[in-house]
Amino acid sequence: MSKFKDIIQSEEELEQLAGRPGELANNKVIAALDHNCRRFIALSPLVFISTSDAGGRCDCSPRGDAPGFAYILDDQHLILPERPGNRRYDSLRNLLTNPHIGLIFVIPGLEETLRINGRGYVIRDKDLMEQMSAQGKVPAAGIGIEVEECYIHCAKALKRSKLWQPDSWPSRESLPDPASIIAEHAGRLRLSTREVRASLTESYEKRLY
Repeated sequence: MSKFKDIIQSEEELEQLAGRPGELANNKVIAALDHNCRRFIALSPLVFISTSDAGGRCDCSPRGDAPGFAYILDDQHLILPERPGNRRYDSLRNLLTNPHIGLIFVIPGLEETLRINGRGYVIRDKDLMEQMSAQGKVPAAGIGIEVEECYIHCAKALKRSKLWQPDSWPSRESLPDPASIIAEHAGRLRLSTREVRASLTESYEKRLY
């Protein structure tokens, strides 16, 4: 039984609650990577990508590297290199059955973000992979994206979160310990926090590229 009792189920209800978008919001979407989008992507070291499988189960995953790591082919196509990770390949597996993809590019210090929607494909074109080599390593695969929508997302979320304001950040001593969280979540493996931390450190130091 759902814990939620008052669920909006139609666009009419939603618009009655929140209103309709203004003219600027309705007209800011473009269908190609213009010079503004290209400059934004060239300065971005981090992008969040959302995908879902054929059944609609969703996933959101970050991709990051030196600014401009996303390779732009032309006005309609860009590529994200697939650097070494945990080998779960959640995003890639989703794209095999459902090509729809959404991206949010972030630039440190800038509160507006760039949103891109389109269709994504797992690719391994050798000539393209070589264009995205880093630290002497050529990615084995990448995500090729056919662009359908591009637009700037307003800064309200980042302003409210104060993400780029260091004086709002929690102290390092108060931060969660990822190693202990993983050890607890993967409890059936009976790994200690120390063992998990050592594994993470090795991965970060030796398998970043």
